[in-house]
Amino acid sequence: MEPTREFTVVIEQDEEGYYVGEAPQLRGCYTQASSLDELMDRMREAIQVSLEENEAVPSLRFVGVQRIVV
Repeated sequence: MEPTREFTVVIEQDEEGYYVGEAPQLRGCYTQASSLDELMDRMREAIQVSLEENEAVPSLRFVGVQRIVV
């Protein structure tokens, strides 16, 4: 059995109400959906595909999110 891995998913909502998710550890790994449940299912699939294409995953640790007003 393959060891489990954990990835941080950043979620935003666009102006049309769609949820957009991205796994910052995996370049180009993102997707969108109309519900959070559907988004997480799609993110899981996107992460699996990304891992199949590129086994080298940078060792990054999620620190947090900050908002900046400009």
